Parts: sequence; C-alpha cells; structure tokens
Amino acid sequence: MATPSHAGRMLFVNMPVADVERSKAFFARLGFSYNPMFTDESAACMQVGEQASVMLLSRETFAKFAKLPMADPTTHTLALYCFSVSARDEVDTVVEAALAAGGVEADGPEDHGFMYSRSFYDLDGHGWQVMWMNPSSVSTSPTTT
Repeated sequence: MATPSHAGRMLFVNMPVADVERSKAFFARLGFSYNPMFTDESAACMQVGEQASVMLLSRETFAKFAKLPMADPTTHTLALYCFSVSARDEVDTVVEAALAAGGVEADGPEDHGFMYSRSFYDLDGHGWQVMWMNPSSVSTSPTTT
C-alpha cells in the first residue's frame, strides 16, 4: 500500500478575529505580510511560511465555515499557534513588537539552551508562541512512521 506524499501540501489555519483590518495591522507590526489574492475586507491571508498561512477571518466569515459555535478565546483555549524565527534574539524582538501593538504576554521566556521561546496573546485572545531552535539540534532527515 502506497503512503500518500506530504510534499507540496499547504497549510491554512483559519481563525476568527473581531476586526480584520486591526488584526492585519497588529501582525504587520510583527513582520508578517499578506497574500492579496486571498485578502479582502472579510479575510486576510497572513503568510507564515512558504507553504503555511493563517487566514484571519471576520467572525461572520468564520461562522460560515464552522459547524460548531465559536468559543470565546478569552475564556477557552482551543489551540496554541507557534512559529519559528531564524535567530534567538528575534524571539524577543517579535514578542516585544506584539506587546507594543497591544498584545499581552502569556508566559515568561522558556530557555532550554538549544531552544528559546516566549508567548503572547493577540488582540483577539489567541495564544501565540515564538520560538527559536538551534539549527545544529534539528535533524534534516524526515521521520517516517
């Protein structure tokens, strides 16, 4: 039985936001850009990596896709979003930009030597972690199961 290939897969994480323009401005201050093909007044396609994007959707647009009611991110945690940066000091730079733009620090720094991270909540209460991992500690060979 052939195993399906993961090569070329794209990831789109959809999340509801109260105000698309306000969220776009917040994440732009953290260095993110948007794909104009998938961005309008009700949605913004925030590019996180070559094959990964976060769709910032108005609550109304998100509700059209969701089959269950939305949880309040200020009282419930459904997911935590983590992205990597290329240098250890960039973790602090990004989190400080998030705090200056209105975000709230979630946890203090976590320093494991080979990995360093900090967390914050965005304007809508979604939890984010910014992490750096020493490149020499990351295996380049894919894991198979």
